[in-house]
Amino acid sequence: MSRTVTLPIRTERLLLRAYRPDDVADSLAYYSDPEVARYLLDDPWTLELATQRVNERVERVGIEPPSAGLALVVERDGVMIGDLALWATDGSRSKGEVGWVFARSAAGKGYATEAVNALFDIAFGTFGMHRVAAQLDPRNEPSARLCERLGMKHEAHLRQDWYIKGEWTDTGIYGLLATDPRPGRSV
Repeated sequence: MSRTVTLPIRTERLLLRAYRPDDVADSLAYYSDPEVARYLLDDPWTLELATQRVNERVERVGIEPPSAGLALVVERDGVMIGDLALWATDGSRSKGEVGWVFARSAAGKGYATEAVNALFDIAFGTFGMHRVAAQLDPRNEPSARLCERLGMKHEAHLRQDWYIKGEWTDTGIYGLLATDPRPGRSV
């Protein structure tokens, strides 16, 4: 199985590409939104944090070291509307985890579903992963619904297992196997 992803990737309406150093302003535009950052590990981004995070993500172009994860920008008509991440969670790189963040202006249009489905194609097809998981704050209902739309199974609800932003929060865990049915996709 190939362990190298060829970028950019085009879906029906989106372009998935590697980060560039000049993505700071576009990333800051949505990561600085308190509603977008509400369930993320970081508080709303400042320019300094945006610069740091984008510079880290520029290097993340695969799951093999030294990249240690794939970070992709999601564009619609040349405008950055979100981003995706995929990283291996075991030494054999047969299990992974995904994450996503989208601008509020992109909500309700199916862009996240389209983009994450393409990321699953990379995880299972390009990288040959057996299982991919997503962990999220269960209060983040849009992300929980996205997991369900993608065919992910709700596998666990861990109570108050993460202390973040001054409070104990729960974690919802969703999983998808390479052999699981995916709505609108053949396995």
